[in-house]
This record gives sequence, C-alpha cells and structure tokens, in this order.
Amino acid sequence: MKQNTESVSTSTRPIPQEAFDWYDEYAHGLIDRREFLSRLSGLAVLGFTMTTLTSALIPNYALAEQVSFNDPSIKATYEKFPSPKGHGEGQGYLVVPRELKGTAPVVLVVHENRGLNPYIKDVARRLAAAGYIAFAPDALFSLGGYPGNDDEGREMQKSLSRELIEEDFIAAANFVKSHEKSNGKLGAVGFCFGGYIVNMLAAVIPDQLDAGVPFYGTPAAQDLRKNVKGPLLIHFAGIDKRVNATWPEYEKELKEIGAEYTAHIYEGVNHGFHNDSTGRYAEKEAELAWSRTLEFFSKQLA
Repeated sequence: MKQNTESVSTSTRPIPQEAFDWYDEYAHGLIDRREFLSRLSGLAVLGFTMTTLTSALIPNYALAEQVSFNDPSIKATYEKFPSPKGHGEGQGYLVVPRELKGTAPVVLVVHENRGLNPYIKDVARRLAAAGYIAFAPDALFSLGGYPGNDDEGREMQKSLSRELIEEDFIAAANFVKSHEKSNGKLGAVGFCFGGYIVNMLAAVIPDQLDAGVPFYGTPAAQDLRKNVKGPLLIHFAGIDKRVNATWPEYEKELKEIGAEYTAHIYEGVNHGFHNDSTGRYAEKEAELAWSRTLEFFSKQLA
C-alpha cells in the first residue's frame, strides 16, 4: 500500500476557486441551478461575465474527443446485456481494437452522475486504442439513454434507484468479462459517481475484479468494505473536500483488512480534473493519472 501527494505545476486559472466549488455542489445536487447561477452572478463585481463563467464550468464535449469515433484502429458498437437484478436489460458502448488478434483484457468504464456522455465514450475509445476491450454502460438506458445534456441527465439518474443502477453495473462487468475475445481479466475505471461504482465493485465482486481505478470516488457502503481485496489504484483531486473527507476512514479500513492499493493525491486541482471538456481539466495531472492507470492495467490485466 502506498499513498503519494503530487504537486504538478499548472497554468494560472482566472476563474475564482469559489466558482469551481459551487459547480461541484450544483453537479452533485447540493444546490439547485438557481442558487448556482445566483452565486455566479455575485462574481460580476470582480469583472467576470456569466458567459465567461459558465463557459469555463459547463462541459463542452467537443473538447473531449481525443480518439475519434471513426478512428480506423477501433470498432465501436452498442451492445445490450441482461440485468435481471437491475433494470432487466442494460446497454453499453463497446469499443474493441479493430485488428485484435487473439484475446485482450476488458475494462468497464463508468460514467459520472449524469449518464453516458461523450467524454466517457471517448475514455472508452482511448482504452480500445491502447489495446483493451472497453465497455461503457449507460445507467440511463431504462429511461431512453443519455439525453444529450448533463442537466437533464443528472435529473434522470437521480430519479433511478441506486440499488438497481449498481446491479446494472455488476451485470455489465460480468457481461464484458465473458466477451468472446476476453482474456479473462477484468479492470474497471470510473469517475466521480463512477469512482464510487468501482469501489463498490471491488467490495461486491472482489474475486471477479482484477484491477480497479476509481477517480475521485467515494467508498462502498461501510458494511461491504471488509470484502475489498484490490488491487486498487485510487486518484484524488487535492481540492475536493467532499470526497477527500471520506478517505482517512476508508484507508484505515483498507489497511486493517490488508487490501492492496495505491493512492495518489494531485495537489491544486479540482474534482473532475481528468475531464478535458471543462475548465476543471488539469492537463499535466490528468496525463500523469492516465499514464499511471494504463501502467496499472498493463501490469494487473496481462
């Protein structure tokens, strides 16, 4: 077990930190949209326009495409899977290396609290371009799927039973692990709510999950944590009081049960720093965390 605190220099951000904090509260349902916009309007005295603030905070998914959907090295399809304990049936975005010879490890990619948006689909394509079979389920499939905007997606996901969503992701993990080209090794990477799902999978299906990478995710329910075996590679944002407050207790429990984990805290960056569609994106830290993720999967899923 190892924990590192990273300090990587980043470019100065003109947007006050309070704005990022308020967006985090809004994105996680702690304040409503009216309160969020009201707080932002108070920054006008500092010379910020609402257009400047919202363009820096609200995702622009055109910025998040690192691997095109028509990249010749990959093949992407939508695949349904059975989820008898969840919503009955689920659907996900399956991306495989086009020239795959033999078998490859599989990686479940788990979105945030608003459905399968373009950023998460691009993460799946990045993994496929690196040689993995990637599967990104959409928790909103039972409601028609990601609606095309995060605000509506967030409300849709909030309306669903978390227990049923969890069962859908457990079913998705088992589905992709049994893919005909799978080498039998299963990894999972998730962001925000998806980070929680990875921690949950590590506790609920510890023998099936061969490597878990939660990005700024909260731990599984306390009565489940005793089941975690790992290995886990855990990424935290230094400026993320809400999630980071859960870490001391979780780490204590991981140590007590002898779970295998490594944790990295990236100082000076916000929750969501890997998401390159928003102003919270921190390029150097995101690239470092992602390179560590690929190295971890390469080692654990071979």
